Amino acid sequence: MEYSTDLFDRASIRRMVGHLQTLIEAVVADPDQRIGEIPLLRDDERSEMMVMGSGPRRAYPEDQCFQQLFAQHVAQRPQAVAVVFENERVSYRELDTRAAQLAHYLQRQGVGPDVRVGLCLDRSIEMIVTVLGIFKAGGAYVPLDPNYPQERLAFMAKDADLRLILTQETFQEHLSQSGVESIRIDADWPVIAQEEAPTPASEARADALAYVIYTSGSTGRPKGVEVEHRQVVNYVNGILERLQLPAGSSFAMVSPLTADLGNTMLYPALTTGGTLHIMSEDRATDSVALGEYFRHHQPDCLKIVPSHLASLLMGSTTADVLPQKRLVLGGESCPWHLVEKVQALKPGCRVINHYGPTETTVGVTTHQVAATDRTSSHSPSVPIGRPLPNSQLYILDPHKNPLPLGVAGEVYIGGRGLARGYAGAPELTAERFVPHPY
Repeated sequence: MEYSTDLFDRASIRRMVGHLQTLIEAVVADPDQRIGEIPLLRDDERSEMMVMGSGPRRAYPEDQCFQQLFAQHVAQRPQAVAVVFENERVSYRELDTRAAQLAHYLQRQGVGPDVRVGLCLDRSIEMIVTVLGIFKAGGAYVPLDPNYPQERLAFMAKDADLRLILTQETFQEHLSQSGVESIRIDADWPVIAQEEAPTPASEARADALAYVIYTSGSTGRPKGVEVEHRQVVNYVNGILERLQLPAGSSFAMVSPLTADLGNTMLYPALTTGGTLHIMSEDRATDSVALGEYFRHHQPDCLKIVPSHLASLLMGSTTADVLPQKRLVLGGESCPWHLVEKVQALKPGCRVINHYGPTETTVGVTTHQVAATDRTSSHSPSVPIGRPLPNSQLYILDPHKNPLPLGVAGEVYIGGRGLARGYAGAPELTAERFVPHPY
């Protein structure tokens, strides 16, 4: 949430005095009460905090899937460039055709609603073909990093209950411990390409699973977060409202599919008739190579982790690795000095800080950084901002009471962006996905 941590300005002192008075009155009225359980806010203050923590309500479509939004632009702009990877590019029509052929093939292998299909691929146009093909078949994708150890890939395949794994010939042996049948998108494509081109009939619904993304496991066992199409569509509409980019804009994706960071680029690009530029891992980590690509293609929007951008800008005095119009920072805390450097190098590029765990479908808050923000902020990092439409974010005490501005507590997130839960972990889902207290 966006609040001051400085408790010594006059407004903060007045607030704290009021909260102490509320505590004193509550204790006087009932001396047996435990102070920690007494709400710090009056009813009117609580109502104010509820309003501050809620994003605007929007009547986004609740019965659509991503592939349906994509299909609208296939019909409207069939020859427009949909995806670019290095020197290869495909139009909306060609991407749709290849995805439909794959969908027919996958349905013959038993893929349908809520059936999970692993993706173990290099960054490429084929990566997007497989995502769309799985969606068109009615299934859900589970990205697998080819760089993971075989044991971890085998664990994820079993935990996610994969029906198939789509991969490349290079990685087939690396998946041998998974025990799951694999289809080689490169070597097996001549067979797949014999399938029909029209999109097959599918039973996919908005509440069907779209993807399962695994957390890093840095705090224990990796968890597979299950996200449905309705959450994806709600996120896409919400983030597009904050980005305010015209239809047909171009988006640069520098992160792997295994992290949902890149979904801020992938989904908005292909649901607005835009162009998605996929950066190879080598190019994404090389400031010279990335700058060369950006000078030639001039993408409108880029999302990137602050530390990744900082390494690209290290010692740089040019804006080559920055997008033309929108820079979205997410995945970790963003320091002010990085934003100040971006604003100095590219004053016309709007900087947006984006926050949210995987469980909230990519992100839940945004803060558009103004040139004067730094002078008025008491925080060492950029604020995470306000909730996206149809989302809520509150700071609560251990008893789930709203806390006043400036008081530390735990973040609770609600709204239409919440994922279905964790794959194969009903107890953990019940523990983390709790009933909305308000």
